[in-house]
Amino acid sequence: MSIYPKEFGTNPNFPKKEDFEIIEGEGGVGRGVITKKHFSTGELIAETTGEVVPEIKQHTLQISSEEHLYDPWFSGYFLHSCDPNVELDMQERKVIALKPIMEGEYLTMDYASTEDTLYKDFTCECGADNCRGWITGKLDELPF
Repeated sequence: MSIYPKEFGTNPNFPKKEDFEIIEGEGGVGRGVITKKHFSTGELIAETTGEVVPEIKQHTLQISSEEHLYDPWFSGYFLHSCDPNVELDMQERKVIALKPIMEGEYLTMDYASTEDTLYKDFTCECGADNCRGWITGKLDELPF
């Protein structure tokens, strides 16, 4: 069964409830997506969908300078990492594994890979060797 509501159709590549779980953060703050199965480098993880909106909102992903995909069911909950395990092709709306992903791992993306400007910039705590220390869109300047 798809994670997405029925009004988005029955694409067999939509994420399935048996393959992914949305996890609430500590104290009910924030959410993330964990996988219930292994993915290999380069493997299609899922295709995404949602409502195309003209503005940046929380849980949107940028399609173009004037279009954003509002996806509060799946990809809108990917966590940030400066060393991510997935990449998103927003034109094709595909999620691809950048490295092997084990069962129980969170799906992570670099928010600057899709966003010119974020809904809200914030401190990065990803712990990657290449961590930038601050999460921004690709056109935003670091505050330090």
